[in-house]
Amino acid sequence: MPTPTEENVAPGDAPDIAGSTEQRPARRAGWAALRPLVLRLHFYAGVLVAPFLLVAAVTGLLYACSFQAEKVVYAHELSVPVGTRTLPLSQQVADARQAHPEGKLAAVRPAPQPGDTTRVLLSDVPGVPAGHQLAVFVDPYTGSVRGALETSGSTGALPLRTWLDSLHGNLHLGETGRLYSELAASWLWVVTGGGLALWIGRKRTNRKLRALALPDRRTTGRRRTLSWHGAVGVWAAAGLFFLSATGLTWSAYAGANIDDLRKSLGQATPTVSTAVAEGHGQHSGAAGMAGMPDMPGMEGMHHDGSAGSAPSDVGINQVLKAARAQGLSDPVEIVLPTEPGTTYLVKQVRRSWPEKQDSVAVDPAGGKVTDVLRFADYPVLAKLTRYGIDLHTGILFGLANQIALAALALALIFLIAWGYRMWWQRRPTRERALSFGRPIPRGAWRQVPLPVVIPLVPALGAVGWAVPLLGITLVAFLAVDLALGVIARRRA
Repeated sequence: MPTPTEENVAPGDAPDIAGSTEQRPARRAGWAALRPLVLRLHFYAGVLVAPFLLVAAVTGLLYACSFQAEKVVYAHELSVPVGTRTLPLSQQVADARQAHPEGKLAAVRPAPQPGDTTRVLLSDVPGVPAGHQLAVFVDPYTGSVRGALETSGSTGALPLRTWLDSLHGNLHLGETGRLYSELAASWLWVVTGGGLALWIGRKRTNRKLRALALPDRRTTGRRRTLSWHGAVGVWAAAGLFFLSATGLTWSAYAGANIDDLRKSLGQATPTVSTAVAEGHGQHSGAAGMAGMPDMPGMEGMHHDGSAGSAPSDVGINQVLKAARAQGLSDPVEIVLPTEPGTTYLVKQVRRSWPEKQDSVAVDPAGGKVTDVLRFADYPVLAKLTRYGIDLHTGILFGLANQIALAALALALIFLIAWGYRMWWQRRPTRERALSFGRPIPRGAWRQVPLPVVIPLVPALGAVGWAVPLLGITLVAFLAVDLALGVIARRRA
């Protein structure tokens, strides 16, 4: 490896060069001992995992914009002129079924505010994928049908947002594609934490803590790129940590571990009992990732007739009235009984602040409320999970939330671009035309004091178990790195 010049080694990088394979580095103490190891991990994670992070950032940026785009693209279906008299909900359902008799009536979302349409949700509709429903949009003042669109998830995503949600979550590759997003979320906090530690340590060394979050515009070349990379990373660090943590909560493997932990602590999301025979006020723990937004299979509840079709059914109007008496204000969704012996489920579906997530079960025979669940009674971790997911998906604070997510996605895109640019600028001077950037030298782990190594190994094992894709890829990185080290020594 050619001797580095001052041009391609930023201040504070020189100690890493001493950790080459040709000489054993001396033991150090404190941050000086850990810095080369953190730098090497940050470098390799950035180079190898950055493509996954870049895809997640670009698709996440598109998804953050989808809420506002949805209002424009589907304005005809979503909004109507405000009328003077609202038709009974049962009449609106009947008008929807007359226009679309296919499938089974699954649920109804009454118009939440003046000028909105009512959504009548149908399941088992030919041509609509499993786990999705057909939403029939009805003018609540005239009963005219404004259109019908495929919808999915608990937030009622329409085709545009559903497509972008799937693109961000699994690249339209199903369960296999979910591994990409979990890998990105698994490494995002590691890359962010390593970069933050390196930047703070570098600023302390250079005695520029007051300029910690500001780029140095006086520099040029790699130092200038590093300055922008670090400053933007400091500003975005908290948001990136949050996106990583909340993204893992509904991932395939780490998400399952988090869900198991919540259940073991008695912090699972509770659900309303819809069995008519059960006692009042009994709640059952949610199975799986309860409350997960925009995932298939969450809303597919079936009913073989129209609202109130059974002889003893009090009808959807009376059910809504009973829910209103329990304080369930709009927006709500009325889920019809799935089979004999079950109740109607009326639940609030507002995910913006303040959240409205109360739900009640209503006996179809007499219209009595058989079970009530208040969001205020959720366990602490269940509430935090709900808030975290809604904040991650841009719902909790509406447009401001979506702008913040878009800004975070753009910051991550620029951080990745600057990171690769620094790698390119780090290449040896005499071979700039043909070579790539130099890797960070090996041997950094030998500088870490033994009292730090001993607890570090089991801690990494625990993290690898809790976040499996992080653990598997980290072991793979180490194996490749060791193999390259053996090859380099043999050549030497």
